Amino acid sequence: MSRISAQNLPANAALPAYDRAAKSIGIVHFGLGAFTRAHQAWYTDRAMEAVGGDWLIAGISLRSPTVGEQLNPQDGLYALAEKSGEGTKLRVIGSVAEVIVAPENPARINALLCAPTTHIVTFTVTEKGYCRKADGGLDLALAAQGFYPLLADAFAARKAAGIGGLTLLSCDNLADNGHQLKRLMGEYLAAHHPDLVDWVGAHCTFPCSMVDRIVPATTDADRAEVEALLGLRDEGVVMTEPFSQWVIEDNFAGPRPAWDAVGAQIVGDVAPYETAKLRMLNGAHSALAYCGLAGGYTYVHQAVGDPVLRAMALRLMREEAAPTIPAPEGMDLAAYADALIERFDNPALNHRLIQIAMDGSQKIPQRWLATLAAHQAQGRSCPAILSAIAAWIKHLRGQNGPLDDPRAAELVKAAKNTDPVHALFGAEGGIESDWVPSSADVALITEGLAR
Repeated sequence: MSRISAQNLPANAALPAYDRAAKSIGIVHFGLGAFTRAHQAWYTDRAMEAVGGDWLIAGISLRSPTVGEQLNPQDGLYALAEKSGEGTKLRVIGSVAEVIVAPENPARINALLCAPTTHIVTFTVTEKGYCRKADGGLDLALAAQGFYPLLADAFAARKAAGIGGLTLLSCDNLADNGHQLKRLMGEYLAAHHPDLVDWVGAHCTFPCSMVDRIVPATTDADRAEVEALLGLRDEGVVMTEPFSQWVIEDNFAGPRPAWDAVGAQIVGDVAPYETAKLRMLNGAHSALAYCGLAGGYTYVHQAVGDPVLRAMALRLMREEAAPTIPAPEGMDLAAYADALIERFDNPALNHRLIQIAMDGSQKIPQRWLATLAAHQAQGRSCPAILSAIAAWIKHLRGQNGPLDDPRAAELVKAAKNTDPVHALFGAEGGIESDWVPSSADVALITEGLAR
């Protein structure tokens, strides 16, 4: 079967309604995985279609050649498949110009980051891609293998050439993501390029953002389904739900795409939206992942279809997370919880629990522990989250197979300790947070471990 490309477009999918050849690259993106292709690239594609602008995206993979092998032979084109109970809706996305594997062509990356036409750098490198230590500071050894040196070289070149700064926009599920990126980048520069600290502070911005769209890992069955629909092979296809949300702090160093013309929200303060999403959607997702895997389920819709797990997820969102969130005007958190359950229920979207369960050490501080700390300050407990912590400890012990986490070795050791709760959390534990497990908390978790 022939592959999709600029010379080989399908007749039965929505196509980009703009001249890709006439546009230039305006965005460099680190971490062009499935989520970005279903979210930021989708918004950018439609913004160029609606309003115009030179906002093609150059994707950078720091290590793996996989995405480049998928997209470069297809001229960056791929299909986005929105799946629901009503069927599959296809759109070909044209906003990705190229994918570069960092070790193979650092000169090309530097040229793109230094180009006067590049105004924005975006990130979906996952929580671990920011190279934080357990205390939240930058691990300089890990950072040397990440995006930090590439950006520092570009800052130096842009400063010398008088080109101007960049908007550095984190799109990861990281609490206060823009401010965290700014702080970590500052730590790297202070250690290696102190002469750039003031220039970056004066010329670059780090807006916070909140992103929301469920994007399961694409399977061979998904590719076969889309191939049958398109009549063409698409190695880069991504599957997603109809829902999407993108909230971005209005803090740009220069021009930006008209993302707000196609549904993105540009706001003064992202924090309430971000907190609601992290503690409710992501918190429930992680709880369903660990508890669902323990129950023998494979997909989110299967886990939330279990009455006991459904009640647990609703309790976590409504009674535990929601009271800790300063909801912005017009946000109904009870309705938000109901809408999330409906999205989780989507049977057409095979979102694997094991995918959500990855990298728990990087996720649960903002998804669960912040909620636990807020309730503890008021003398309250969170039974749903504590039951999820028990399921996570079982996951660390290998109940669901080999552990996929950047801190796997130390976590496995802590989970097998005679007192795993204190080995993992609190003053003596390796997972930092303001929550200190009480004796009642430990008893509830221990009870969960015994089940």
